[in-house]
Amino acid sequence: MSAEVIALIVLVLVFLIATVRSINMGALALVAAFVVGTAVFGVKVTDVLGGFPANLFVILVGVTYLFALAKNNGTVDWIVHRAVIAVRGRVALMPWVMFVVCAAITAIGAASPAAVAIVAPVAMGFAARYRINPVMMGLMVVQGATGGSFSPIGIFGAITNGVVDKSHLPGNPAVLFFSAIGACALISLIGFLTLGGAKLLQRDRESPKVLAMTLARAGASAGDGEREPADDALPRLDAQRSLTLAGLAVLAVGALVFDLDIGFLALAVAVVLTLIFPSAARGTVDKISWGTVLLVGGIVTYVSLLEDQGTVKWLGDGVAHVGTPLLAAFLICLIGAVVSAFASTTGILGALIPLAVPFLQTGQVGAVGLVTALAISASVVDCSPFSTNGALVVANADVADRDNVFKRLMTWGMTIMVVAPVLCWTVLVVPGSLS
Repeated sequence: MSAEVIALIVLVLVFLIATVRSINMGALALVAAFVVGTAVFGVKVTDVLGGFPANLFVILVGVTYLFALAKNNGTVDWIVHRAVIAVRGRVALMPWVMFVVCAAITAIGAASPAAVAIVAPVAMGFAARYRINPVMMGLMVVQGATGGSFSPIGIFGAITNGVVDKSHLPGNPAVLFFSAIGACALISLIGFLTLGGAKLLQRDRESPKVLAMTLARAGASAGDGEREPADDALPRLDAQRSLTLAGLAVLAVGALVFDLDIGFLALAVAVVLTLIFPSAARGTVDKISWGTVLLVGGIVTYVSLLEDQGTVKWLGDGVAHVGTPLLAAFLICLIGAVVSAFASTTGILGALIPLAVPFLQTGQVGAVGLVTALAISASVVDCSPFSTNGALVVANADVADRDNVFKRLMTWGMTIMVVAPVLCWTVLVVPGSLS
């Protein structure tokens, strides 16, 4: 049995054991990475540790630390309340607002994790306060960020189009972008309808006074023209919340405009706020999602070991030698989805498209259709809790909901991992091969 096959079997066992037994999957994956790396691949421990996602660790710790501070001092509550006023009390609109905001941010060139890191904490806080399914909210945040990333100036779009040009393949940036944003919107719509969106719409219709009460409590004019005294329980801006909002603005501008590292920038803002308001920082370090950090760190370390030792390339080469180009196209889309659910989407887009060149040059499979299908298959799985975006959603979920959010996102991610390649292959690849 080859080392690649053994490594893949161990990965399956990690999932099975962690599912059956009450053990952190990340801890189990770290042990597996050590054993497989040293005993099967014969690499040093330092090489195994080289795959640990230090950047993802800093992002998860920095963002959850900062927003734990913001939640402690009431800033998140203030933002959520203002968001309710912005949508005029119709809470069913908020998941779609988050989808559009994330898509717009990434469409102009921001990194997908940066957009999710900024939007997800507010979105998940809104979901907790207004009884919106956190899985639905998180799914729509991630899909919005994913779809927007495929604009011609978005990161995924630029990478995919660049690899296509470098490989001397025909491309169509418009088809890529609109197909990707359409696929993400479809997944979001399905998630919205199956995870409680219909009930939210019904609740908004049956509660027309929500808007009036919300605006009245803020001291604004209610729908019936009357005014109610402001509710003292509602958060108001004080010095601490104002500085926290300024810190969040610095985080957004630094990450989205100046491309500064979102993790270190979030940590810097959190440290400054802690120094200025030490009393409000008590207990915030305990609220960092350490379990999520361990889980994602362990899984990504193991998958990075497989990538470094050529297991992913081994799979790709095997696909390239499949005699039927149409079957090879489906398999490469499936591999892209599976690997991307646990690793970097950016890396997968850059690695798998060149592998498809040999059978694309036969002319039996349309290049634009396959590249688009592969790009969508490898990106829409980013809602998996093992990817950076999915992990950010889990880490920012309410503590009481965190385990459920993880399990449900894993179910969604694994389902999309199988369904997306099938649909993309059927809609985008097969018609081109038949024409």
